[in-house]
Amino acid sequence: MIEPSLPVSGCGRRWRDHRQVINAILWKLRTGSPWRDLPDRYGP
Repeated sequence: MIEPSLPVSGCGRRWRDHRQVINAILWKLRTGSPWRDLPDRYGP
């Protein structure tokens, strides 16, 4: 359903795994914590 909104690989840097990014966003929304408190498993 959200696949059309995800970035497409092309020139430039390689994108992070989409699932990892989406999980990080959902964690942020679910907990209401600031981005600086994001667990290490979601990457920088």
